[in-house]
Amino acid sequence: MAYTTSPSTSTAAAVAWAFAAATCVKLLLVPTYRSTDFDVHRYWLALTHALPARQWYTDASSQWTLDYPPFFAYFSRLLSLPAPLVDATLVSVPVPDAPPFAHLLYLRLTVAFSNLLLLGSVLLLARDARRNQRPFLALALVLWSPALLAVDHVHFQYNGFLMGLLLLSLHFLEQEWDLAGGVVFASLLCSKHLFLVAAPVYFMYLFRHYCCGRGVVKGLGRLVLMGSGVAVVFCCSICALRVLWSACIKSMAFFIMQQLINRLFPFGRGLCHAYWAPNFWVFYIILDKILAFLLRRLGFNIAIPEASFTGGLVGDSSPFAVLPKVTPIATFLLVILAMDPCLIKAFSNPQPKHIIRLVSYACTCGFMFGWHVHEKASLHFTIPLALIAMDSLNDARHYFLLSIVSCYSLFPLLFENQEYMIKLMLLLTYATLMWEEKKSNGMYDLLVIDLQFRIHADHVCEMMRRTCACLSSFLD
Repeated sequence: MAYTTSPSTSTAAAVAWAFAAATCVKLLLVPTYRSTDFDVHRYWLALTHALPARQWYTDASSQWTLDYPPFFAYFSRLLSLPAPLVDATLVSVPVPDAPPFAHLLYLRLTVAFSNLLLLGSVLLLARDARRNQRPFLALALVLWSPALLAVDHVHFQYNGFLMGLLLLSLHFLEQEWDLAGGVVFASLLCSKHLFLVAAPVYFMYLFRHYCCGRGVVKGLGRLVLMGSGVAVVFCCSICALRVLWSACIKSMAFFIMQQLINRLFPFGRGLCHAYWAPNFWVFYIILDKILAFLLRRLGFNIAIPEASFTGGLVGDSSPFAVLPKVTPIATFLLVILAMDPCLIKAFSNPQPKHIIRLVSYACTCGFMFGWHVHEKASLHFTIPLALIAMDSLNDARHYFLLSIVSCYSLFPLLFENQEYMIKLMLLLTYATLMWEEKKSNGMYDLLVIDLQFRIHADHVCEMMRRTCACLSSFLD
């Protein structure tokens, strides 16, 4: 008797295969290189567990001070709850200088576990009427993104969790659940403030799509409702720090809020990050250096700046030798100016089908012209674009170019020799699967679409077993 499966069963099996395979790869990456971000998050885990909330942003006993918004601090606190069952020193302050393997394994697993939010958000977006035949492809493009694998599961961060929040918000907006989308985006801002660059697009879109065109009274009521929902989210993030619980500690509350703002927005760190993001300011700095060199050769007295442009510490940044100094206000104005086309689009034609493109464009503007941009911020626009890459050939072309360039620009983060083949094979495999072309009805399609997976749970279990055995033999 022939073996047959319904489309829903086949899709579920393909999704299970993609997630299980990605999890196996993440387990194999556990012993690889880790950056100082690992030490940062390890300390935050202990800090949020050992100290009361009102001391999280005033503690200066370590160089790894908490500089993420309150909701991410609560997320670290949540991850710390089962940590003592693994190793009590995971939540002790100060943390050990040399982390034992239990610390490494636990934190790596928390990153993989937090990707469940990303998985759910991708599947929700993939169920959209324009993409409902390709959920496996959407999942593969996101979970197998070499940039995301390298940054989160080697370098070490929680971008998958944060991108899951962003994609969940975009899903609500595509479904025209605007209030839920706005509230989730506010929660994202209270988890990672660097997503503020998308706030103008969100405001313009929600104002036109949710509040306008329904009469003055109803529109004003919706504006108040949306504003109240966002305000409640921000109040919850601040009030949970226990700085507003008594009028007798107003001065302490002001001090804590000042510390919070200073840590979230350390403008004194310089125009560029320690590892330069490939954006507009790279060319600006290169031009300044070329002009300084030429003018000195022509006899002009041009001083050579002593500091670098990449000061990671507050106050450690360099002036320019020839070109005008760039200030945070100047970068803000440039970002808004570059963002004008999508703001005009969001105002004139606020269609749910355009929201992913609008937000991705806004994040690209922030990446190109923002102040002290992290190279990892390219994930903020490449991951959402993966979900619309299957909508048309042009979208696929744009995503292919941006994702490959973004991934390649992140390669210097993994600078040790043993990671060279890992990052190279991830990128080559991803590019090959994404652009193995085949002619179908006059359109170029992705090879992955036509793969049919008939997979059982025992196959997944066997794959996981072999991965764990390989990891165990490596550690031994």
